[in-house]
Amino acid sequence: MPCGQPDSGAAPARYVLGVDVGSTVVKCHVYDRTAAVRGSSYRKVESLYPCPGWVELDPEVLWSQFIGVIKETVQAAGLHMRQIAGLGISTQRGTFITWHKRTGKPFHNFISWRDLRSAELVNSWNKSLLLKVIHVIFTVLHFLTGSDRYLAPSFLTFSTHQTSMKLSWIFKNIHEAEEAAKKNNCCFGTVDTWLLYRLTKGSVYATDYSNASSTGIFEPFTKCWNPTLCNLLSIPMSIYPPVKDTSFNFGSTDSEIFGVPIPIMALVADQQSAMFGECCFHPGDVKLTMGTGGFWNVNTGEHLFASRGSLYPLIGWKIGEEVVYLTEGSISDIGTAIKWAQDTELFTNVDEMAEMAQSITDSQGVCFIPGLQVSGDDPCLCASFTGLKPSTNRNHLIRAILESVAFRNKLLYDIIVKKVHIPLQTIRADGGVSNNSFVMQMTSDLINKKIEKPANVDMSSLGAAFLAGLASGFWTDKKELKKLRQIEAVFEPQKDSEEYRPAMDAWLQAMKHSPHW
Repeated sequence: MPCGQPDSGAAPARYVLGVDVGSTVVKCHVYDRTAAVRGSSYRKVESLYPCPGWVELDPEVLWSQFIGVIKETVQAAGLHMRQIAGLGISTQRGTFITWHKRTGKPFHNFISWRDLRSAELVNSWNKSLLLKVIHVIFTVLHFLTGSDRYLAPSFLTFSTHQTSMKLSWIFKNIHEAEEAAKKNNCCFGTVDTWLLYRLTKGSVYATDYSNASSTGIFEPFTKCWNPTLCNLLSIPMSIYPPVKDTSFNFGSTDSEIFGVPIPIMALVADQQSAMFGECCFHPGDVKLTMGTGGFWNVNTGEHLFASRGSLYPLIGWKIGEEVVYLTEGSISDIGTAIKWAQDTELFTNVDEMAEMAQSITDSQGVCFIPGLQVSGDDPCLCASFTGLKPSTNRNHLIRAILESVAFRNKLLYDIIVKKVHIPLQTIRADGGVSNNSFVMQMTSDLINKKIEKPANVDMSSLGAAFLAGLASGFWTDKKELKKLRQIEAVFEPQKDSEEYRPAMDAWLQAMKHSPHW
């Protein structure tokens, strides 16, 4: 019988689906009650580059990939759609689209979080007198009230990663979107919102707190879309979706899509989803995701920490009355650099990278400068190698790339220790690059902490499934989820971090000479 068709003999709903719509891959896993993967499928996400610095996704292609991986996964597991108790959707953050409320027609392709089209706008705002005035006003308010709510605006700077600037660009450059917004006919949505809208044939328009807070337009202190910022950037407030709990019954998929309706029980941003999948439920728990980019997240419990520089506050998830906050720091272009190395045939199989790096004692002075530094504050910075010699071979280049990941992990970890005044507990790693033993061991050595790696590194999918399972009653509570965790490896410090000092000092020196190159 075809997958997804009604079947009078089908077993009751005993499985949950977790879909992760990432920057490079759409993955789907079906889980049983033990959180074991019963079936999987994935499809590559093809990015579009219509102009230099622009990064887009075709919404129809993404929709087709999303539906395709779900059908393939259920079929691979030998199941029927009616056996699915709930669907959880994890999505890349900051990637968005706008569309006409009445027709459902998009005004443009998805604009990726990696898109740089707003660079000139960002630069203009960051140099503006108005922003300096805003800094002074909120510095005074923070001084008078002591409230952290006023701390973040007191040093507000814009970046190309933020949704706000790209959305401002849309209303300055796409006339149809501007006109529709004036008539309250323009809808804004991150990937989760648009998929929900399509899955329900336009009957449900919503997002969750984790995705909303990741846009930079949603105020985590007040838990509302930020009217001050929108007025500042001339973005109409009418375009935003209602914000719901992360683990929540959002409705069901239209029965025409999969043959039967499937309950949509969770929407969650990918890094927050990975945090939940790692069972980082307690203040001080730390997650390190190394995928396309690198993300360090610290559970700060019910306390929202505003910090200067490389760290920023987010809502992790909201379930009923519980709101969990995170502090996050990010590293750009981890997986991107590794994919480049593979595409240029520096290596053929990802598994051999660690062996290549370990086959030599050092990189022979070769340093890899990533495209964006830890703070991601220089969108024009190009990736480069320094220290190349006639004796340099592929192993040196690979080791230099992997060392740069560990060095940036060390820099960001030190910032977290300094600025987040919560005792840090267990560090749990996930993402494709966590499979690289060289990076994992070197990071453990540099920060002098043990790092756990789970058996299943697709934590965003698992986190979405966990959240959907809680909402549907598939699992009872977080205590039950913690019992399902499976650790594959634990990396403990084996070398004194000082042994890496010469190599890291050389790398830091190379980084100092790279800005604006």
